[in-house]
Amino acid sequence: MAGGPREVLTLQLGHFAGFVGAHWWNQQDAALCRPTDAKEPPGELCPDVLYRTGRTLHGQETYTPRLILMDLKGSLSSLKQEGGLYKDKQLDAAIAWQGKLTTHKEEIYPKNPYLQDLLSAEGVLNSDGIWRVKSIPNGKGPPPFTTATTPKPVIPTEGSIRVWSDFLRVHLHPRSICMIQKYNHDGEAGRLEAFGQGESILKEPKYLEELENRLHFYVEECDYLQGFQILCDLHNGFSGVGAKVAELLQDEYSGRGIITWGLLPGPYCLGEPQKNIYRLLNTAFGLVHLSAHSSLVCPLSLGGSLGLQPEPPVNFPHLQYDAALPFHCGAILATALDTVTVPYRLCSSPVSMVHLADMLNFSGKKVVTAGATIPFPLVPSQSLPDTLMQLGEATPWTPLSACGDPSGTCCFAQSVVLRGLDRACHTSQLTPGTPLPSPLHACTTGEEVLAQYLQQQQPRVRSSSHLLLTPCKVVPPYPYLFSSSLSQQGLVLDGPPTGAVESIPVLGALCSSSSLNRALGDLAKDLARLDLRRWASFMDAGVEQDDLEETLQELRSLAQCYQSGDSLMD
Repeated sequence: MAGGPREVLTLQLGHFAGFVGAHWWNQQDAALCRPTDAKEPPGELCPDVLYRTGRTLHGQETYTPRLILMDLKGSLSSLKQEGGLYKDKQLDAAIAWQGKLTTHKEEIYPKNPYLQDLLSAEGVLNSDGIWRVKSIPNGKGPPPFTTATTPKPVIPTEGSIRVWSDFLRVHLHPRSICMIQKYNHDGEAGRLEAFGQGESILKEPKYLEELENRLHFYVEECDYLQGFQILCDLHNGFSGVGAKVAELLQDEYSGRGIITWGLLPGPYCLGEPQKNIYRLLNTAFGLVHLSAHSSLVCPLSLGGSLGLQPEPPVNFPHLQYDAALPFHCGAILATALDTVTVPYRLCSSPVSMVHLADMLNFSGKKVVTAGATIPFPLVPSQSLPDTLMQLGEATPWTPLSACGDPSGTCCFAQSVVLRGLDRACHTSQLTPGTPLPSPLHACTTGEEVLAQYLQQQQPRVRSSSHLLLTPCKVVPPYPYLFSSSLSQQGLVLDGPPTGAVESIPVLGALCSSSSLNRALGDLAKDLARLDLRRWASFMDAGVEQDDLEETLQELRSLAQCYQSGDSLMD
């Protein structure tokens, strides 16, 4: 990459964001550790965009996510706040003290059985108490630990996963984890439930200073920082935290891209009216405030609706998942995220975050929708033109932004990524002289096939597309959600399965879509119908009646940006 990698700093805010983030980082880690055989494509994605090199106090080179995450007291389980790579300097200093020393320890959570098995499968504990670190790509860092036999993959059970740190297999830097001690992850009391509570956290000097120090640490070591990606819970008080973080980034780092992924867990639980109303309010306030301070905002959810109307979760033909399990939902959303973020992580000719946002957010359309086909349904005997032709005129991806059925809606601009297909199937393999079933079969490259297909689907739409050989890795601890009809590479088989699925092809898209007119409009209608006297506790958290009226008006204005009569040709 000319001039060096364009670095991105990731901010992960909230517990569901932790589930999505843990799967995301595990997938990045699996991609770093790909075997060096002829079947693997060359490095198309630049890991240095997301990762940083460092060195422990013992001189061991490390490669860790460029990440700041915030969560509540009790959310880390056995994971140490300072991570496991570096010794605690304060503790070392205390031991050097020759006077009387008193140590107070909190009760230690037992390590999840999956992580225990994983560590024993990966190697042994070094003499200094540090686990050996994986090798760094491009020959940097210490040699990897190897064994004579490859250990059998360790698959965590759903029952063993209580929090996101139970299945995170990536080492974090000591400056990554920022705990909010004034609110509890577990229990009924002391919960971070409302937007106003989240906003107020970063008005406290203690938390603001801690966040700013971590930002400065990561930003100052970047040579070509392109921007920030925020993974943020929308349904709880972290929507307020995210709004203040985005505002801070916009003020301090103007000109950098800020792309926010607003995360919502599965569908509403009908028996929990207060939680549903708070979810509605937090989502509305979060979307309005985040869109004001971000380059782009994209809600991500497997639910069917942003509002109070209960809708069933979305369906994937080749996946069986439980929408009530964050472990499952987080895995699917992380796979979509790993695909739609490809443009600004490419080794060659990357699209910067700012340019990606500019292409999608014209005319005030700061909110976009996401969609993905997981996995992309290619049969081994078919080509890409064959599969695309079979998809017909319907939207080729499953919607992932809780905006309802996209049929009948129009798209104003889109960024599409297809990854994980072998080059041999990119174009038609028909015998010369055979009549062509479609214009797609006349294309000479896979890139041309994809671009022409998108042009046929949406002739007046501003489209950007990327075709990659690199698949999405879905090895443990990714949950096994796949139907028995898939091969190890995620292709659709006619015969018996060939083994556990290890990687999959994925089609992902970000769209500026008229479906947001209906979704945001319905959200505003639900908000307007609320009798806030019944939910005074939400207002007591720091939100005024005038704030609510302003949010309602902004939501309606945002919805109007997506009226289907508006187009690039107007």
